[in-house]
Amino acid sequence: MELWGWFANNSFNLLSTAGVIGSLWFTAISLRSETKTRRIANLLAITASHREVWKVFLNDKGLARVRDASADTTKQPVTAAERVFVIFVIFHMSSVFYAMSNQLVVKVEGLRRDIAQFFSLPIPRDVWEKVKVLQNDDFVAFVESCRNWK
Repeated sequence: MELWGWFANNSFNLLSTAGVIGSLWFTAISLRSETKTRRIANLLAITASHREVWKVFLNDKGLARVRDASADTTKQPVTAAERVFVIFVIFHMSSVFYAMSNQLVVKVEGLRRDIAQFFSLPIPRDVWEKVKVLQNDDFVAFVESCRNWK
């Protein structure tokens, strides 16, 4: 009977505690779901940004050399349009890097390989060498590690 009396005296406290624990559990589940949703939404926004940057490339025939592995920048220097386009790509890569660093997007598989391939091309490589001094050190270190990745 002692146990029954204890329950009768503490029933409000037990129900209150159960309610608090239940609401904390529900909040944790909701927060986790919201985080996943936000990460996917951010990935979709990055994908849209990627599409916009590369749409410029596809619509401007003067940028064809950017992806040409045999482009000789000593004979024909990088044009202003090519430089601006590569800088747009660098800004996009920087945004993706910081979003991934802060776990705001789902990890993009193959990103290192993509960056390595892009900066192995003569025009992107030349532009990068000139503008990397204007970038944040952690982003530069990331790009350089990608360039050295095999």
